[in-house]
Amino acid sequence: MIDSRAIGIDVGGTSIKAVIADRRDGRVLLERRTPTPSPDPDGRGVCATVARLADDLPDARDLPLGVVVPGIVDESRGRAILSANLGWRELELAAMLRESCGRPLALGHDVRAAALAEARWGAAADGDGVLAFVPIGTGIAAAILVDGHPLVSDGWAGEIGQELLADGPFAGRRVEEVASAAAIARRAGEPDAQRVAARVAAGDPVAARVWDGAVDVLATALAHLALVVAPRTVVIGGGLALAGDTLLHPLASRLRDRLGGIRVPDVRAAVLGDRAGALGAALIAGGSS
Repeated sequence: MIDSRAIGIDVGGTSIKAVIADRRDGRVLLERRTPTPSPDPDGRGVCATVARLADDLPDARDLPLGVVVPGIVDESRGRAILSANLGWRELELAAMLRESCGRPLALGHDVRAAALAEARWGAAADGDGVLAFVPIGTGIAAAILVDGHPLVSDGWAGEIGQELLADGPFAGRRVEEVASAAAIARRAGEPDAQRVAARVAAGDPVAARVWDGAVDVLATALAHLALVVAPRTVVIGGGLALAGDTLLHPLASRLRDRLGGIRVPDVRAAVLGDRAGALGAALIAGGSS
């Protein structure tokens, strides 16, 4: 019988998550987490931590391994081109990880991997065609799947959070400086965006103004994305997805207003939570997605 298990490791800005997952149904069979080494400009601390996590997983030495990281990642060349959160630039990361782990592995991008997992087992498992997965947390990015295949463009595809706003009250700022979960919390004076969402639901006018501005900016960014790649489904992930209908209802409405007669994507909340990246890493392990 073929072993359907694989190891997926998701390197985040604050923690590294490792799972053993069953690739038939996405079940997490085992999970481990550890803090991400920081600072780590040469990537060696992360490579050593990934190797230790993989080695500590029981009965897993012969399982295929996938590792995903944030930033600009060119999977075809095995390079981490840029990661502002981790301080990396132009690292031959796949080769470094293989040397540290002493085994073959697949390198991927955290957001594209999470999109694969949501498309296989999560919020978009009933769909096909073009999917956009948009996690909204510390920053904002998008992963675009076309019939299940990620759009990579040498690692640069999907950086919608970096769009510079040309007009309106936030002119001169970037999308993620206004509409990310971290930006919303900061502008409302709260520790996280969920607190802001709770204040909005309770009718707080100050929180509502912050929220309204963020939803406007996010709807504009998603409209631009929809006009170019026409996704059937947009899955919202990250911390802001926990706001549920407080976010999804006004976002879908304003997106519809901006698109006029153009097809409006179905906007949904992600369902796999912060395991999505690690599950996607397990999917790409051994070259399978």
